[in-house]
Amino acid sequence: MLNDRSTPAAFLATRRSGKPRDLVAPGPDPDELAAILAIAARTPDHGKIAPWRFVVVAPDRRAALAALLADAYLAEKPGASAAEIAGVGQFAHQAPTLVVVLSSPRPDSPIPIWEQELSAGAACMNLLHATHAAGYAAGWLTGWAAFSDPVRDALGAAPERIVGFVFIGTPSRPLEERPRPAIDRIVSHW
Repeated sequence: MLNDRSTPAAFLATRRSGKPRDLVAPGPDPDELAAILAIAARTPDHGKIAPWRFVVVAPDRRAALAALLADAYLAEKPGASAAEIAGVGQFAHQAPTLVVVLSSPRPDSPIPIWEQELSAGAACMNLLHATHAAGYAAGWLTGWAAFSDPVRDALGAAPERIVGFVFIGTPSRPLEERPRPAIDRIVSHW
Protein backbone atom coordinates (compact mmCIF):
# COMPACT_ATOMS: atom_id res chain seq x y z
CA MET A 1 0.00 0.00 0.00
CA LEU A 2 2.85 2.45 0.68
CA ASN A 3 3.56 2.90 -3.04
CA ASP A 4 -0.13 3.10 -3.95
CA ARG A 5 -1.08 6.71 -4.65
CA SER A 6 -4.64 5.96 -5.80
CA THR A 7 -6.37 7.34 -2.70
CA PRO A 8 -5.61 10.41 -0.59
CA ALA A 9 -4.70 8.22 2.39
CA ALA A 10 -2.44 6.04 0.26
CA PHE A 11 -0.83 9.16 -1.21
CA LEU A 12 -0.15 10.60 2.25
CA ALA A 13 1.36 7.27 3.29
CA THR A 14 3.99 7.68 0.55
CA ARG A 15 5.41 10.93 1.95
CA ARG A 16 8.98 10.59 3.16
CA SER A 17 11.39 13.18 4.42
CA GLY A 18 14.35 13.75 2.16
CA LYS A 19 17.79 14.30 3.62
CA PRO A 20 18.54 17.90 2.60
CA ARG A 21 22.08 16.97 1.51
CA ASP A 22 20.53 14.44 -0.93
CA LEU A 23 18.00 16.86 -2.48
CA VAL A 24 19.10 18.21 -5.86
CA ALA A 25 17.75 20.35 -8.69
CA PRO A 26 15.22 20.84 -9.88
CA GLY A 27 13.36 22.40 -7.03
CA PRO A 28 10.03 24.13 -7.41
CA ASP A 29 9.94 27.13 -9.74
CA PRO A 30 8.55 30.41 -8.34
CA ASP A 31 4.95 29.61 -9.31
CA GLU A 32 5.16 26.09 -7.87
CA LEU A 33 6.70 27.42 -4.67
CA ALA A 34 3.95 30.06 -4.36
CA ALA A 35 1.34 27.30 -4.70
CA ILE A 36 3.16 25.10 -2.15
CA LEU A 37 3.28 27.98 0.34
CA ALA A 38 -0.41 28.79 -0.22
CA ILE A 39 -1.27 25.19 0.64
CA ALA A 40 1.05 25.24 3.66
CA ALA A 41 -0.81 28.32 4.93
CA ARG A 42 -4.08 26.34 4.96
CA THR A 43 -3.34 25.08 8.43
CA PRO A 44 -5.35 24.91 11.66
CA ASP A 45 -5.29 28.43 13.06
CA HIS A 46 -7.54 29.15 16.05
CA GLY A 47 -8.52 32.80 15.87
CA LYS A 48 -7.38 33.19 12.24
CA ILE A 49 -4.26 35.06 13.35
CA ALA A 50 -1.63 33.26 11.21
CA PRO A 51 0.95 32.93 14.02
CA TRP A 52 3.70 31.81 11.62
CA ARG A 53 5.63 33.13 8.66
CA PHE A 54 7.60 31.67 5.77
CA VAL A 55 10.96 33.19 4.82
CA VAL A 56 12.21 32.01 1.43
CA VAL A 57 16.00 32.13 1.18
CA ALA A 58 16.72 32.75 -2.49
CA PRO A 59 19.62 30.91 -4.14
CA ASP A 60 21.59 34.14 -4.46
CA ARG A 61 21.27 34.66 -0.66
CA ARG A 62 22.61 31.25 0.37
CA ALA A 63 26.21 32.49 0.68
CA ALA A 64 25.01 35.33 2.93
CA LEU A 65 23.11 32.80 5.05
CA ALA A 66 26.24 30.62 5.27
CA ALA A 67 28.26 33.63 6.46
CA LEU A 68 25.58 34.54 9.00
CA LEU A 69 25.53 30.97 10.32
CA ALA A 70 29.32 30.85 10.56
CA ASP A 71 29.46 34.18 12.42
CA ALA A 72 26.71 33.12 14.84
CA TYR A 73 28.36 29.75 15.44
CA LEU A 74 31.76 31.33 16.10
CA ALA A 75 30.21 33.84 18.50
CA GLU A 76 28.68 30.94 20.43
CA LYS A 77 31.69 28.62 20.11
CA PRO A 78 34.84 30.72 19.61
CA GLY A 79 37.04 27.62 19.62
CA ALA A 80 35.14 25.92 16.78
CA SER A 81 37.26 23.93 14.36
CA ALA A 82 37.54 24.67 10.65
CA ALA A 83 35.58 21.46 9.97
CA GLU A 84 32.73 22.65 12.21
CA ILE A 85 32.60 25.99 10.43
CA ALA A 86 32.65 24.28 7.04
CA GLY A 87 29.72 22.10 8.14
CA VAL A 88 27.79 25.15 9.27
CA GLY A 89 28.34 26.77 5.88
CA GLN A 90 27.38 23.60 4.03
CA PHE A 91 24.05 23.60 5.89
CA ALA A 92 23.02 26.80 4.07
CA HIS A 93 23.73 25.33 0.63
CA GLN A 94 21.66 22.12 0.83
CA ALA A 95 18.82 21.51 -1.66
CA PRO A 96 17.77 23.98 -4.35
CA THR A 97 14.98 25.61 -2.28
CA LEU A 98 15.01 26.71 1.35
CA VAL A 99 12.04 27.97 3.36
CA VAL A 100 12.56 29.00 6.97
CA VAL A 101 9.38 28.68 9.02
CA LEU A 102 9.01 31.07 11.94
CA SER A 103 6.58 30.84 14.82
CA SER A 104 5.26 34.38 14.95
CA PRO A 105 3.08 34.48 18.05
CA ARG A 106 0.60 37.23 18.73
CA PRO A 107 0.91 37.94 22.47
CA ASP A 108 -2.01 40.41 22.21
CA SER A 109 -4.34 37.60 21.08
CA PRO A 110 -6.56 35.68 23.50
CA ILE A 111 -5.39 32.49 21.77
CA PRO A 112 -2.90 30.71 24.07
CA ILE A 113 0.71 30.88 22.87
CA TRP A 114 0.87 27.05 23.00
CA GLU A 115 -1.94 26.83 20.42
CA GLN A 116 -0.17 29.39 18.27
CA GLU A 117 3.05 27.37 18.41
CA LEU A 118 1.17 24.19 17.51
CA SER A 119 -0.27 26.02 14.50
CA ALA A 120 3.27 26.92 13.40
CA GLY A 121 4.27 23.25 13.62
CA ALA A 122 1.18 22.33 11.61
CA ALA A 123 2.21 24.88 8.97
CA CYS A 124 5.57 23.08 8.70
CA MET A 125 3.83 19.73 8.27
CA ASN A 126 1.51 21.20 5.65
CA LEU A 127 4.60 22.52 3.87
CA LEU A 128 5.99 18.97 3.76
CA HIS A 129 2.69 17.56 2.45
CA ALA A 130 2.31 20.33 -0.15
CA THR A 131 5.87 19.73 -1.33
CA HIS A 132 5.13 16.01 -1.70
CA ALA A 133 1.90 16.75 -3.60
CA ALA A 134 3.88 18.96 -5.99
CA GLY A 135 6.22 16.06 -6.78
CA TYR A 136 9.23 17.14 -4.72
CA ALA A 137 10.72 16.00 -1.43
CA ALA A 138 11.52 18.06 1.64
CA GLY A 139 13.49 17.77 4.83
CA TRP A 140 12.63 19.72 7.99
CA LEU A 141 15.72 20.47 10.09
CA THR A 142 16.31 22.40 13.27
CA GLY A 143 19.68 22.00 14.97
CA TRP A 144 21.60 24.71 16.79
CA ALA A 145 20.75 27.37 14.15
CA ALA A 146 17.04 27.13 14.98
CA PHE A 147 17.82 28.13 18.55
CA SER A 148 20.36 30.86 17.78
CA ASP A 149 19.11 34.37 18.58
CA PRO A 150 21.44 36.02 16.02
CA VAL A 151 20.16 33.68 13.28
CA ARG A 152 16.56 34.30 14.33
CA ASP A 153 17.16 38.05 14.43
CA ALA A 154 18.45 38.01 10.85
CA LEU A 155 15.20 36.35 9.72
CA GLY A 156 12.71 37.84 12.18
CA ALA A 157 12.54 39.27 15.67
CA ALA A 158 11.65 38.13 19.18
CA PRO A 159 9.24 36.76 20.25
CA GLU A 160 9.47 34.87 16.95
CA ARG A 161 11.25 31.53 16.96
CA ILE A 162 12.55 29.37 14.15
CA VAL A 163 10.35 26.30 13.78
CA GLY A 164 12.58 24.81 11.13
CA PHE A 165 14.59 25.04 7.98
CA VAL A 166 12.64 23.23 5.25
CA PHE A 167 14.85 22.18 2.35
CA ILE A 168 13.04 21.27 -0.89
CA GLY A 169 14.23 19.55 -4.05
CA THR A 170 14.32 16.35 -6.05
CA PRO A 171 15.66 13.24 -4.34
CA SER A 172 19.00 12.11 -5.76
CA ARG A 173 18.31 8.59 -4.51
CA PRO A 174 15.25 6.68 -3.29
CA LEU A 175 13.83 8.03 -0.05
CA GLU A 176 14.16 5.65 2.86
CA GLU A 177 11.33 4.49 5.05
CA ARG A 178 12.25 5.08 8.65
CA PRO A 179 11.06 2.97 11.56
CA ARG A 180 7.63 4.05 12.71
CA PRO A 181 6.22 3.56 16.21
CA ALA A 182 4.02 0.54 16.80
CA ILE A 183 0.45 1.78 16.69
CA ASP A 184 -0.50 -0.16 19.82
CA ARG A 185 2.22 1.76 21.70
CA ILE A 186 0.90 5.20 20.76
CA VAL A 187 -2.86 4.67 20.54
CA SER A 188 -5.15 4.01 23.46
CA HIS A 189 -8.88 4.04 23.84
CA TRP A 190 -10.57 5.67 26.77
